[in-house]
Amino acid sequence: MSSHAVVHAPVGGVLLTRSFKVLLGVAGLGALVTLWRYAFGLAAVANINDGYPWGFWIAFDVVTGTALGCGGYAVGVLAYVLNKGQYHPLVRPAILTSLLGYGLAVLAVAIDLGRPWELWKVPTFVGRWTGSPQLEVALCVAAYVAVLAVELSPAFFERWRQVPGGPLRRLAESGLRFVTRYSVWIVALGLLLPTMHQSSLGTMMLLPGPRLHALWSTPWLPFLFLVNCVVIGYGVVVLEGHLAAEAFGRRRETEMFARLGKVAMGTAWFFFAFRLVEVALRGQLAPAFTTGRGLAFLLEMALLAAGAAVLTSDTRRRSPRQQFLAAMLLVVAGADYRFNVYLVGFLPGEHWSYFPAVPELLISLGIVALEVVLYLAAVKTFPILAGEPPPAPV
Repeated sequence: MSSHAVVHAPVGGVLLTRSFKVLLGVAGLGALVTLWRYAFGLAAVANINDGYPWGFWIAFDVVTGTALGCGGYAVGVLAYVLNKGQYHPLVRPAILTSLLGYGLAVLAVAIDLGRPWELWKVPTFVGRWTGSPQLEVALCVAAYVAVLAVELSPAFFERWRQVPGGPLRRLAESGLRFVTRYSVWIVALGLLLPTMHQSSLGTMMLLPGPRLHALWSTPWLPFLFLVNCVVIGYGVVVLEGHLAAEAFGRRRETEMFARLGKVAMGTAWFFFAFRLVEVALRGQLAPAFTTGRGLAFLLEMALLAAGAAVLTSDTRRRSPRQQFLAAMLLVVAGADYRFNVYLVGFLPGEHWSYFPAVPELLISLGIVALEVVLYLAAVKTFPILAGEPPPAPV
């Protein structure tokens, strides 16, 4: 399907449903705990310490959250680089989930920082820490959020263009002309920036050296994090597509997900084989069967293999239920890998321990609820999802 044949339409319907109000309540609870954190400091809500300075917020909200937001990146590679728009109907909802994932990851960083009021120094004091991978991640993520907003802006402009006259309509028309004129450069940045900062998230965990368990400590971490985000990205796109179809009565893109499943399967099997061979060549397979952290490694690999195995059969790739199952397995496996690298596999010393406090979990839960709230508001109001809802039965 070419990009010109794609029709996007708002879902419409009542926004303030009972479930929407529940999500608002969860987000509000997370906001209250966040205010408590700012009023009384990190120690009042988090169990992080000198041994574990990066806790659940970084591992989940930032490191895993940005990977969950890589659906736009993964589908963009296919739609714009490899097959001339065949997957274009999936691009706009994938960009929305990416924008929400990355935008709220930035919020999580601001909550996690000990002195968030000094965030302005990141782009202005660049010369002081040019050798830090954290600088590259910070700048690239901030830039990518802006690029995602521009990539998604046609959905808003198309809606505002329907307004009869006035400054909003003029803004929409000029905005659409701008995005159309510079779309090649916008897409190029949208593909370049995630390639840079996702690999740099792996680079950051080269810094602990021997304090990262040998099952995950490898010079290939930047490459592995990049491939891992693609695996997660494909899974998220399929999950979002099926959940949106179920929730809003939209037509399922079963055939398109089947073709996407073949790509996801190949990527997942490659990641599995590369990890297994790389660990074996370093002579580190034995700890996988003799240590507690080895169980975490085996679980991560088993989930990945299970997700890829579901997609190996052409019949299963074309089954909506099997598509959803495989996508869930790949997303959980990919997230597990990132948790293992940043938390489970980290070895600060015998006298340090960490387990997230309840307020930490409440803040993260509030961020997730806010993401769902914003997603629902966007797809019900603006033309994000492709295709019209199926007609009601006669």
